[in-house]
Amino acid sequence: MGLSRLAALHGVATSFSPSADVTVPVPDGTVVAVLAALGVDAATPEAVREALAAAESAAASRLLPATLVVWSGEPPPPALTALPPGTELTVRPEEHTAAPPAPMRVPAGGTIPAVSGQDPVRAVLSVEGPAKAMAVTAATASTATATATAPPPMATATTATAPTVTAAARQAPTAPAPPEAPAAPRWWAEPPLGVHRLTVRPPGAPAETCTLVVAPARVPQPPERSHGFLVQLYSLFSARSWGMGDLGDLADLASWSGRCLGAGFVQVNPLHAAVLGDPTDPSPYRPSSRRFPDPVHLRIESVPEYGHAPDPAALAELRRRAGELSEAVLSKGALIDRDAVWALKRQALGILVGVPLTPGRRAAYCDFLAEQGQALEDHALWCALAEVHGSDWHTWPAGLRDPRSKETARARAELLDRVDFHCRLAWLTDAQLAAAQRAAKDAGMAVGIVHDLAVGVHPGGADTWAQQEAFAHGMSVGAPPDAFNARGQDWGLPPWRPDALAASGYAPYRGLLRGLLAHAGALRIDHVMGLFRLWWVPEGRPPTEGTYVSHDAEAMLAVLVLEAHRAGTVVIGEDLGTVEPGVREALARRGVLGTSVLWFERDWEGTGRPLAPEQWREDCLATATTHDLPSTAARLTGDHVSLRHRLGLLTRSLEEERTEDGTDTAEWLGLLSRLGMLPEGGGDEEAAVRAVHRFLLRTPARMAGVWLPDTIGDRRPQNLPGTWDEYPNWRLPIADAEGHPVTLEELAASPRLHRLMDVLRPRPEPPRTRTAPPGARPS
Repeated sequence: MGLSRLAALHGVATSFSPSADVTVPVPDGTVVAVLAALGVDAATPEAVREALAAAESAAASRLLPATLVVWSGEPPPPALTALPPGTELTVRPEEHTAAPPAPMRVPAGGTIPAVSGQDPVRAVLSVEGPAKAMAVTAATASTATATATAPPPMATATTATAPTVTAAARQAPTAPAPPEAPAAPRWWAEPPLGVHRLTVRPPGAPAETCTLVVAPARVPQPPERSHGFLVQLYSLFSARSWGMGDLGDLADLASWSGRCLGAGFVQVNPLHAAVLGDPTDPSPYRPSSRRFPDPVHLRIESVPEYGHAPDPAALAELRRRAGELSEAVLSKGALIDRDAVWALKRQALGILVGVPLTPGRRAAYCDFLAEQGQALEDHALWCALAEVHGSDWHTWPAGLRDPRSKETARARAELLDRVDFHCRLAWLTDAQLAAAQRAAKDAGMAVGIVHDLAVGVHPGGADTWAQQEAFAHGMSVGAPPDAFNARGQDWGLPPWRPDALAASGYAPYRGLLRGLLAHAGALRIDHVMGLFRLWWVPEGRPPTEGTYVSHDAEAMLAVLVLEAHRAGTVVIGEDLGTVEPGVREALARRGVLGTSVLWFERDWEGTGRPLAPEQWREDCLATATTHDLPSTAARLTGDHVSLRHRLGLLTRSLEEERTEDGTDTAEWLGLLSRLGMLPEGGGDEEAAVRAVHRFLLRTPARMAGVWLPDTIGDRRPQNLPGTWDEYPNWRLPIADAEGHPVTLEELAASPRLHRLMDVLRPRPEPPRTRTAPPGARPS
């Protein structure tokens, strides 16, 4: 009982329910190991008793939790309204550290006067009710500007009213108040949006501090219904690619599809920095850093210094060799070789970084370094050290495993040129990410580029080295056993420690979001349920012996909403699979869109049959498939079953799998026919693909995504879960129905693509016949 209570106090589950009527206990050894990763000793009964006593004593003595969330326009949380009478509250806004001057008194129920200057100012409200006084520290800022890319200012003055909301945030409808929500007390003056430090001083008791997150009620919403493409960027070749798709190709795809096809967005795979190595892990979902992008995606010719290189012949030779890589993939059946691509680009970038920057470019680079600060320096230093000592920092010399050690400081000085090189690459990549989003918006896209946030990072990469205190070492994120995978899953990604995040005011999480949202029209969050809880697997144990560890979900969600609001960015959560009750509702309340895949949208609690289009949820991205699922053509033809059979992945006989798959597909085709969406009749795979997308358009979904390979009948998945070397995951170019690779130029001219996109292109309304009133009719 003591271990269970201790685990509960730290958000560690001692059982889980794979289905509504089944509860599975978690092994005690797992609970002990997870608690140890959280810094809690539970190895012996005595240790459990001591840790439990300490945790219960700390919980009983505190008035406030580690983090409080205030949703703009909604009543303050109960923890504030329940404070003892006479308590004084002081809010120090983020990014201000100077001590506030003495408080000034204002009348009860009044507003805090406007202040000038840059120093924090504290004012005290005399009030009646549960709190005797409230001191609100605020800071002035420059005049507000309503833009979708820059964070809004803190406030020009602090009053008892809600803070100003940017134009981007006003696009979102106001969320309804919770049922029977209590009104805000008269003394309450809502602080400005941000992540602040709250101090409470109860009468006769020590002061307490906690993190206070003040967030808008909802994230920005798509300004209109739209359709767009989903694509794995590396797979999108053009005549100018260096062996794999790049940010120039992304900008071109966005510009063409926005202008010619009426597309509202392009969603790409995570572009996070990969772990350096040979071979490099090709999966974009297991990066070295989620905070910084991978320079392998750079379009070399678009770097401004390209035309001023001292040795243009060397660049021409590298470009020729890159053309050979592309030709091997497009014409000779070779796989995408990311390492070979990077080897050429690294040499080219070495030449370009040697070109002196113009004064304006140098100033812009210095601004970028100042904005990114320590995070970029750590990332670049890890890259430089990895070039010397290998890509897993656990194997480095002991002194270099600590990013703040004297040995690391010496190495930084010795490798200064390489550190600057990697900082420069981050700057160049950031600029091309911005250019891709500008191209999308210039093409009339309502949303633009949808970036993807992976669940976690490689255990030996830059993020885990630079932020060691934030990660639970010896743990890996995965999934519990379920009806589809009796062995569970271990993804090899160390999780963030919820307690460390809270103690830091969610600084790593906030920095990550700000970096990703800077040039995004929307952000897709892979496995968005991870904001609430994650399945931790102790090192050396099978995934079946893991357990759930909970985050402060409201705090994680509030930080997400706050940063998305500041960037004017839509948020899409990948919420497929088993979802804890209440999670989808919590996300929807804050405006986070879900993900609905056609083949999974059935009446699971009733008939089990496909859902009619009007029964789909509105607040979602609706698609026919994803990067982890069969293409639509493969699903319709049953090719995906044959592929899994050839690779030995089936758990039943081929005949049983084909029968079930055929029945499932026939049900959907029957519904499409009854709805008049398949006028060509059965037996035409291309027509069926069009029918599927007609169906998606009939749903109320805010966004409809078209898997780009579906436009030309590609039958190969980009990733086949459960395989490693058995299948070329993440290394295939987009191809046509016969498996021939297709370039962006060929895609743009494809008759099959245009036949499909005609289904989604908005139709102009027919002109209305205007009839004059009887007295006005000519005789």
